[in-house]
Amino acid sequence: MNSIELSELIYPEIANDTDYEAMYPHRDLAEGAKVTRLGPSPTGFIHLGNLYGAFVDERLAHQSNGVFFLRIEDTDDKRYVENAVETIISSLAFFGIEFDEGVTEHGDIGKYGDYTQSHRGDIYRFYAKKLIAEGKAYPCFLTEDEISTIREQQEQQKLAPGVYAGWSKYRDWHKDPEIEQIVAQHIEAGDPFVIRLRSDGVPNAVGDEIKRNKVTDGIRGTLDVPENFQDIVIVKTTGIPTYHFAHAVDDHLMRTTHVVRGEEWLPSLPIHVELFDKLRFELPVYCHTAQLMKLGEDGNKRKLSKRKDPELSLGYYRDQGYHPAAVREYLLTILNSNYEEWRMENPEADIDEFKFTAEKMSNSGALFDLDKLNDVSKDTMLHIPAAEIAEFLKSWSGEFAPEYEYVFEDMNLLTRILDLGRGDKKPRKDLVYARQIMDFISYFYDKSFKVVDELPAEAAADQRAILEAYLSTYDHSDSQEDWFNKIRAIATDLGYAAKPKDYKKTPDDYKGHVGHVSTVIRLAIVGRAQSPDVWAIQQIMGEEMVRSRINRQIEGGK
Repeated sequence: MNSIELSELIYPEIANDTDYEAMYPHRDLAEGAKVTRLGPSPTGFIHLGNLYGAFVDERLAHQSNGVFFLRIEDTDDKRYVENAVETIISSLAFFGIEFDEGVTEHGDIGKYGDYTQSHRGDIYRFYAKKLIAEGKAYPCFLTEDEISTIREQQEQQKLAPGVYAGWSKYRDWHKDPEIEQIVAQHIEAGDPFVIRLRSDGVPNAVGDEIKRNKVTDGIRGTLDVPENFQDIVIVKTTGIPTYHFAHAVDDHLMRTTHVVRGEEWLPSLPIHVELFDKLRFELPVYCHTAQLMKLGEDGNKRKLSKRKDPELSLGYYRDQGYHPAAVREYLLTILNSNYEEWRMENPEADIDEFKFTAEKMSNSGALFDLDKLNDVSKDTMLHIPAAEIAEFLKSWSGEFAPEYEYVFEDMNLLTRILDLGRGDKKPRKDLVYARQIMDFISYFYDKSFKVVDELPAEAAADQRAILEAYLSTYDHSDSQEDWFNKIRAIATDLGYAAKPKDYKKTPDDYKGHVGHVSTVIRLAIVGRAQSPDVWAIQQIMGEEMVRSRINRQIEGGK
């Protein structure tokens, strides 16, 4: 039995003359156009790292007039979660990640599918059969007990663990008639086996004996990669390909030019270099991104953890109600080192005008900082029209917080509230994310209004007198200057300094100052010691609500 006959014995149903190269031809794209893909597993957990990588994929493809596609990598059927694909698609769409082709909620789009790996079995079997026929792969019937024994022996001899030359009796089956017969008997009996790549690497080489390859990384430059010597599994006992094998076949046939993935895949690069070589495929440009890190309680960087850090899940940002534009803006600050400088020089420019490059990405841990995201979000929200923010909040509330339904009964009112202070000479940056915004504007609605801060000690005893005087002089048509002059008059009539500096200079001459008096009024109307300008708030609330709030506090203060 030769290698071709062995391949026929294993895969008799797979034709040898299928021309997949013709079925998946080179893409008709302009020179320099990049083809990228996102290949998440349908595990039900879509995380920040997925979005981080997707943003890189999308920028590289679309800024080069290339193609960005979605492929579902579901070869690990044990991790499959129902409806996970729909979750992946909707979550990425929410953050503005747009695919040109691939898996969609309504089926595949594009000429290079099927884009779900579990549907591509015949393709993988074809290439596995081809490797076996060429003597580049072999069926391995080693049991778990046998592999454990091999590892124990390797450990005793201080050798690298694994299955490679010298350790699998099935590797050189063609050199031993007895093993050849055993292989044939196993296959004919239907015994379980894996298919392993027959590596050309030199096992346990040291020093100058180690062959190395130069590989260009789109982020890290030229990498010096040792050759692979492990006979890795490319097809499992279930007949399902491993990630290593499936991604090599798919990225070639789908004509992927750039593969963006985390740096945790760097140890696998020698395997992938050999796989592409044995398949006679051109190696794509790998772009190994830095891991997302955060500062731990000890002040040291650590990896974001699914268990410890809720902000790793994309669901966290949707539940909190971060605007997708803010998240995209922030991601660019940690993706490209020159983005913040560009944004300062182009504060009004569309984010797509920024020229993203893989070369400007960090190759050390990318530090994710939730506080900085909030700061970026404040600036981003300032450039989004209030009416658009109102619609965003309504959509968010409908999905995540229906208890705020009353806020959206008057969208014009909500828009005026959201615009408060944003057009000032020094614009207010009060809006961060939906849950924070709903809390921030809650005082505008009687249903959610509450007094949350304490009265200033200097004016607490005079609360009733201050509010009654304010109510008796209140004229909703007053200008801001006239309005504040009345508050100053109330303050001086009740023994308070008209200016804070006067009180600071001679505190024994006054009960307090005008700021303490205005805080009493602010608390009655807004419920908080800090807020946007009270006069502007009153103009939005209307006279009836203002008088009602003051009266309620007077009655409560009896």
